[in-house]
Amino acid sequence: MKYHVTYTDKADKILEKMDLQVQKRIYSWINKNLEGCEDPREHGKTLNGKLKDKWSYRVGNYRIIAKIQDDKVIILITDVGHRKEIYKRQH
Repeated sequence: MKYHVTYTDKADKILEKMDLQVQKRIYSWINKNLEGCEDPREHGKTLNGKLKDKWSYRVGNYRIIAKIQDDKVIILITDVGHRKEIYKRQH
């Protein structure tokens, strides 16, 4: 099964506001590593505590937070941000 990537409205808005080079780098990484992949878990790590149902993907100093929906074969990108800020927004 090949996974398809979708974005929440929040993630779309955050990406639109980012620096163009950072935005391109993140979209490029997602298209290369997540879109159409067989196992989305091989590139990321699971989060702990309240966020245990979400996964984090590292792109340089930025993180992509996503939910993997196996029943729908979807990777839902819920948040994107700098590593210093992204986890503070999740709580």
